[in-house]
Amino acid sequence: MNDFEQAVRTVQFLSIDGVEKAKSGHPGTPMALAGITVDIFTRYLRYNPKDPAWPNRDRFVLSCGHASMLLYSVLHLAGYDLPLDQLKQFRQWGSKTPGHPEAGLTPGVETTTGPLGQGIGNAVGLALAGKMAAARVNTPDSEVIDYRVFALCSDGDVMEGVASEASSIAGHLGLDNLILIYDDNHITIDGKTEISFSEDVPKRYEAYGFFVQRVDGHDVEEVRKAIDAALAHKGQPCFIAARTTIGIGAPTKAGTSKAHGEALGPAEVEGTKKAAGWPLEPTFHVPEEARRFFAAREAENKKVYDGWHKQAEALPSERAEALRNLTTRPVPANLFEELVKVAAESKPLAPRETADIEHDEQRRRWRRVVRLIP
Repeated sequence: MNDFEQAVRTVQFLSIDGVEKAKSGHPGTPMALAGITVDIFTRYLRYNPKDPAWPNRDRFVLSCGHASMLLYSVLHLAGYDLPLDQLKQFRQWGSKTPGHPEAGLTPGVETTTGPLGQGIGNAVGLALAGKMAAARVNTPDSEVIDYRVFALCSDGDVMEGVASEASSIAGHLGLDNLILIYDDNHITIDGKTEISFSEDVPKRYEAYGFFVQRVDGHDVEEVRKAIDAALAHKGQPCFIAARTTIGIGAPTKAGTSKAHGEALGPAEVEGTKKAAGWPLEPTFHVPEEARRFFAAREAENKKVYDGWHKQAEALPSERAEALRNLTTRPVPANLFEELVKVAAESKPLAPRETADIEHDEQRRRWRRVVRLIP
């Protein structure tokens, strides 16, 4: 077993052990998506766990937030301030590892997810924010802002209206810094998705204007080729439909709804570990090979991080100020006065025949205030 495979197994079994200890949670999706997620973090994602707010970090969004142990396990291995003891406190009061990821609570979590579809919407927003920031900061000779957004989503996510509307605008705007990976496992908490869902999701995303690919989610090389093609593709956001088996490796529950919304149970955990050649004890086992594999990526990213700071320091003063404003989000000292001024200039509602003209005038006044806020 090579270091990559050790890292994938580690994420799978940390997720299994976390859910098993909590006696609740979702083990099957982390088991299925561990390979894709480890590959994203160790091959593609640019990040610095010592500076989680680095402006040009790539964003990783777990829209299927119920699979949170997947994210916590990877963040722990990636070097974020999330000790193993926190993984052992999964879903416990006061821990940094709640049942669904929460931004501001857990280092490395970009956005709160759990309500289905919300992560897709937020991923689109992050990608759009990146394009807007690039327009304000970048110069013809220097791309200081060029981060990408990688998002994992589930059947439940793509069923939601919020995801559809956000995906539609992403395609319309051509957000080519967005890569959406769809966990197409054909399973819901109640059984097979065909009970209530039968549309061809990739075709829908083609209609939204996405560059669409279909892959075997457990074929490492196939997934890598798809991600490489997505990163090279310009002018469209990218959608990768990854066919997976939920709970892959579990002797009796793989591919069934029994691997979705409940702990596997002691006998199934034992059978899964034995089949994978994984030690039964201790639980939450992390081999050195897995840590070493992630540490190598952290070292590579540190060089990128240091180089970015030199690039940012060389920005022209106006662009440097724009970057500072985007990073620190200062509130203008005279904001109240400007708001009062706009309010004073506002007039009562105009008659219907002139309402459109009046509305345009009020919009122009408000834009003067909005421009004051970076």
